[in-house]
Amino acid sequence: MNWQALTDWRQLLEWPGPDTDTVVWLTQVFAVVFLTVATNFILMRVIDIIDHFSSKTENLWDDALLEAARVPVRLLLWVVGLSVAAEMLQSVSESAIFEYVAEVRRVAFIAIIAYFLTRLVTNIETNLVDPDRVKKPMDKTTANAVGKLLRISVLITALLIILQALGYSISGVLAFGGVGGIAVAYAAKDLLANFFGGMMVYLDKPFKVGEWVRSPDRSIEGTVEHIGWRLTRIRTFDQRPLYVPNSLFTTVVLENPSRMLNRRINEKIGIRYDDWQVMPDIVAAVRKMLIDHEDMETDYRTLIVNFDHYGDSYIEFFIYTFTKTTDWVRYHEIKQDVLMRIMHIVNDHGAQFAFPTRTLHMHTDALPRQDDDGDDEPGDHDDGQAPSRRAARGTHRNRRDRRQGWKGEQDQETGDDDGE
Repeated sequence: MNWQALTDWRQLLEWPGPDTDTVVWLTQVFAVVFLTVATNFILMRVIDIIDHFSSKTENLWDDALLEAARVPVRLLLWVVGLSVAAEMLQSVSESAIFEYVAEVRRVAFIAIIAYFLTRLVTNIETNLVDPDRVKKPMDKTTANAVGKLLRISVLITALLIILQALGYSISGVLAFGGVGGIAVAYAAKDLLANFFGGMMVYLDKPFKVGEWVRSPDRSIEGTVEHIGWRLTRIRTFDQRPLYVPNSLFTTVVLENPSRMLNRRINEKIGIRYDDWQVMPDIVAAVRKMLIDHEDMETDYRTLIVNFDHYGDSYIEFFIYTFTKTTDWVRYHEIKQDVLMRIMHIVNDHGAQFAFPTRTLHMHTDALPRQDDDGDDEPGDHDDGQAPSRRAARGTHRNRRDRRQGWKGEQDQETGDDDGE
């Protein structure tokens, strides 16, 4: 190498050509790469300083912009530096690979801009649903749907621009897509049904991520974890993932218990028939207890406490009321407290809770008592006809007792001493 050529610094400022000394253009390429690295380092420090000051503000847009631009700016700087170095090499070399430098640079610029926009959309989406950044966070499901649509739009637009930059006709591509779209739509009708089902979920918002949903038509119940364009992932209460195609939500009835305003307590309580006189006092005391209870919603919701039913072994009253909370665990704690207070009220009024009972009334006929030797007691058989009448009577009684389900021997053992 002719290191003497470096003594003339003006050659380093001239664009290299086929006649440029090797040491000169190598130095120029090295200088370009070194400046690229140095500029990249300085630029990152500047972005860090700006990010430090912007983090103290409450504006969420500057944070999203800086975070989205951090990586694309570095990539853009490297593309500029490397493309300049490649053009220098192209001017001193006859290699055909350097002929694609301009096209690669255009495609890289478009891809970096698309990458920046997708990152910006993602960061804005994250900030809008963060309660620490905004006073009224946006619904996560809506933000996710809008973010996905924007990212898809950016990617499709970037792809069409890249095709145009490479010399392809966009109109031809769109025409091909229109003709081929019919066949694709027919072949992928289930996929499109799920796509539009997901779109309806995003627009109608019957549920969102984190809510508890349940379908009485299908075995679907659990907490929504993710809403995709094809599937929705639901975590059941036994912690199993359930993947539901979105098209199913357009045909089934769906409940969303997470959006209930109150939880209901509907209980029936039975006391003994012997305590019927204190039933009005018990009902009135229970109603007053529910009205005074700090966790019961009785001002804007239905409250019913009434004597309701005659049971087989009890008389029954029922309570129909609502709690203020909708939390499942807290609801059961309140319900337990209410039921315990009702037990105290029943006990304070001297009443008792009923349990299933049955009373059996037994009816028996009297039979004459016989001596140990088998002779009847002295009485009416002196005429010789009494034994026959007694036998007939015993036969008649046994026949009647068999109809009642009792044996004749039992009547004889339990008969009264009526002298017959």
